[in-house]
Amino acid sequence: MGHWLDRNIIEPGKLPLLLALAAFVLTFLVTRAITRLIRAGKGPFGNVTSGELHIHHVVPGVVLTVVGGFGAVASGGEGAWPAIAAVVFGVGAGLVLDEFALVLHLDDVYWTEAGRKSVEAVVLTAALVGLLLAGFAPFGVNDLSQDELQNRAGAAASIGANFLFALIALSKGKARTAVFGVVIPVIALIGSVRLARPDSPWARRFYRRRPRARARSFLRAYRHDRRWSGPRRTVENWLGGRPDPTPRP
Repeated sequence: MGHWLDRNIIEPGKLPLLLALAAFVLTFLVTRAITRLIRAGKGPFGNVTSGELHIHHVVPGVVLTVVGGFGAVASGGEGAWPAIAAVVFGVGAGLVLDEFALVLHLDDVYWTEAGRKSVEAVVLTAALVGLLLAGFAPFGVNDLSQDELQNRAGAAASIGANFLFALIALSKGKARTAVFGVVIPVIALIGSVRLARPDSPWARRFYRRRPRARARSFLRAYRHDRRWSGPRRTVENWLGGRPDPTPRP
């Protein structure tokens, strides 16, 4: 284990990234545990207020993210400061993304169905950072040979093609595929050639006069959601808590 850590993490200079990821995940888990205790009325914890103002934990999260980010830049990559700044940044990012849905909707949707976006953002971020930690580089730069890297035109063309595939996948309503495709190009390529989701901009633009493609798109999306929505909701409930039921009008 020690040899693996030295060879794959410390020597390539990835220790700050590992510390940031660990702090990020741990902060999210601890924060969700505390908020679930507050929601259930258990434990010594309570909401932080200033007068009648409820201070959400995204506020200290923003402060810690800024401090950690600028601290990492100012450290110059020497001594223990990069590691300390990475931990501070990871804690701040965990607090911020735990309330990602609140920032997105500009409303306190933490325990609503819309609040699930926070859990999705955290899982997606942790997965992407994990891929970077494992050695994957954005847009497949790590797949280029030394000759290709020296040839700026060839490298730019490869990166541009990968970016285009990711944009196509995004326009087809496959946001997760597009994001992961930035790191692993083959994923973006697969997402760009498969059918678009029926509510995507691509489907509205190109399937409008193609009823067969539109029907296949609806059928594939239905089968995909029926297969994966249940397990996904189970994982999200386990990680972030079950959302409040939507009140009937």
